[in-house]
Amino acid sequence: MIVENVLPEYFAEMLNVWENSVRATHDFITEEDIAFFKPIIIEQAFPAVDLRCIKHANGAILGFIGTHDTKVEMLFVSNEARGQGVGKILLTYAIEQLGVRNVDVNEQNPLAVGFYEHMGFRVASRSPVDDMGKPFPILHMTL
Repeated sequence: MIVENVLPEYFAEMLNVWENSVRATHDFITEEDIAFFKPIIIEQAFPAVDLRCIKHANGAILGFIGTHDTKVEMLFVSNEARGQGVGKILLTYAIEQLGVRNVDVNEQNPLAVGFYEHMGFRVASRSPVDDMGKPFPILHMTL
């Protein structure tokens, strides 16, 4: 699996990966939340971060990571590719090549919390709401 730079023309496919991943792992997110976040993700979040992805041999995006400074801002893997090392490769790349040391994780997503703990991150603090003020507790983790 090769980590690639992301081009803006990948954004629509990446939004599909995001939605697929969220539906599989974020059971606390409602349909209204997904509809609320989708335009923000593609119009504001993607352009604001340094994006990398991993593609299947057929060219389909399996997962992507977005970073800013030393922080993982997003890491999503399609449900079909979960457990195949895509997230680990992307996060390892971000740590080793981009200097990532921090990540915020939804407390209500225990699989993600466990993944980051397995990768060496530890909870440094907690916020009762997310950056948008929604009632999704966030764990601030550091390597």
